[in-house]
Amino acid sequence: MAVKKKPSVGDNGTLIAENRRARYDFAIEETMEAGVSLLGTEVKSLRSGKANIAESYVDVDGSEAWLVNANIPIYEPAAQFNHSPKRGRKLLLKRKEINTLIGETQRKGRTVIPLKMYFNKDGRVKLLIGVAAGKQQHDKRDVQKTRDWQKQKARLLRDRG
Repeated sequence: MAVKKKPSVGDNGTLIAENRRARYDFAIEETMEAGVSLLGTEVKSLRSGKANIAESYVDVDGSEAWLVNANIPIYEPAAQFNHSPKRGRKLLLKRKEINTLIGETQRKGRTVIPLKMYFNKDGRVKLLIGVAAGKQQHDKRDVQKTRDWQKQKARLLRDRG
């Protein structure tokens, strides 16, 4: 019987959710780690490995940053004490980091998106967020073309070498 191993994030801990589409749709310019303010039932739901951050984004208003539209499903055993699955969650960032995000989002075409959600080595939920600029369709095709060429080149070198 094969044991199903959870994907890891290296030294950072255990991966909960990843926004794999983000690096395809956006050019990531800068990344930073943020804590997430969660309820107990949300943490229990995350420990079971259920979360989706693919359609979510980070909204910076005033002096706070919020994770919007992230789906953390309800924790069934909690019954009446459950949370709302798509509620806004406050991100725990330093004042200087929030000011950086505000400055970056005011530039043309920039947005802040979550890349990965994971438990760090202390068991706390962390979110890797990135400041990104949207890619156009021809940029996506160019990236795909170079990636395919690199794979083909590696195969050729491996076969000849």
